[in-house]
Amino acid sequence: MSLTLASGAAMDRPAPPARLRRGLQLTAAALLAGLLGLVLWRGWPQGYPLKLAELDIATVQAGTFHDELVSRASAVPLNSIVIDTLEDGRVDAVLVKDGAMLARGQLMFRLSSSQRAQELMARTAEVAQQLANLSSLRAQWAASRATQRRELSLLDFEEARADKAHRRNLELGQTGFLSVAALEESADRLAQQQRLLEQARADGEDELGTREQSVREMERAVAGMNQRLQAQREAADAMAVRAPADGRLTGFALQVGETVRPGTRIGRIDSAGRFKLNTRVDEFYLDRIAPGLAASIDHGGRRHALTVTRIDPQVKDGRFSLELTFDDASAAPTGLQAGQTLDTRITLGQPGPALLLADGAFYADSGGAWVFALARDSHSAERRAVKLGRRAAGFIEVLGGLQPGERVIVSSYLPYLTAQQLRLQP
Repeated sequence: MSLTLASGAAMDRPAPPARLRRGLQLTAAALLAGLLGLVLWRGWPQGYPLKLAELDIATVQAGTFHDELVSRASAVPLNSIVIDTLEDGRVDAVLVKDGAMLARGQLMFRLSSSQRAQELMARTAEVAQQLANLSSLRAQWAASRATQRRELSLLDFEEARADKAHRRNLELGQTGFLSVAALEESADRLAQQQRLLEQARADGEDELGTREQSVREMERAVAGMNQRLQAQREAADAMAVRAPADGRLTGFALQVGETVRPGTRIGRIDSAGRFKLNTRVDEFYLDRIAPGLAASIDHGGRRHALTVTRIDPQVKDGRFSLELTFDDASAAPTGLQAGQTLDTRITLGQPGPALLLADGAFYADSGGAWVFALARDSHSAERRAVKLGRRAAGFIEVLGGLQPGERVIVSSYLPYLTAQQLRLQP
């Protein structure tokens, strides 16, 4: 039996190229790394990291929404009168001190001015001279009228005599005892007397009219000079400055010997014991507050009613100003001092049931359109769109997007304004 040796050719296989082998290894490694990354991503904590203790958290709860605004207001005097100097001069005497209680008309200080005194004396002399001139014109006018009355009386008498003589001559002429020539001469004499009388009356009226006009013009001139003199006297009186009203003097620091100019602010008189309140409110309430709204403060164990009387709509630093006055000025809080601050409640509407969230800095950052709501385990918080309504008394009315019992971050969102999720650490 002969033995046949196997050649082994059927067992040989071509080996894959080295490049293909390396590509398969890289693909397998990439798949393994991607799988590992997915596992790590799912297991790794997500979101912007924050410490829970550094956040302000509020719980959404059902309650009664009191539609009122609480604002810190400061007390200011109800009425203040600013005192400015009307004249320039040197301070001769100061009779009051800063902080003193003044009565209306009380002398505060005196000024002096040599120029003002000289002007007053010159004006007084000028008025006296013009008054003398006016008296002279009036005397001349009166004398002229008297002279004219005498002259007219004589002319009237002569005219009457001529008329009587002419009438007698007419009777004699009719009987033939008087010639025609004599009658004509009598008529001419009467006509001349009548002309003289009429001319004297016309000339007298013209002369008296001229004199009267001169007197009237002088009277007007003297009246104007008297007014200017009175103004200068009042200016001189203003050198002695008196309190324009009852009250407390503040900001007063004049010194004897000091020189002041017109318009110099020298102080203020504040009404004593009568106050109003000023406060600044977030511009969010600009459309909701109007004059006439009721308000109140608690002071000394009593509640005092106020009314919004004035609004300054100019917004500065996101706030605008309000002025409130006490409904009963006589029942204003006793012991209140200018500058003292009080919590004021302004009633914006009637109270009613609502879902409430504590107000906070988040509202300004998100505009009330979204919040960060905490998960049940308090380990994370997600950004969520909400619908918020009115803000008052430290609370915000929740209209949608949140449920009772949910907790919300109400502190500022500025550090993580663009984040969608927060990772909260103990």
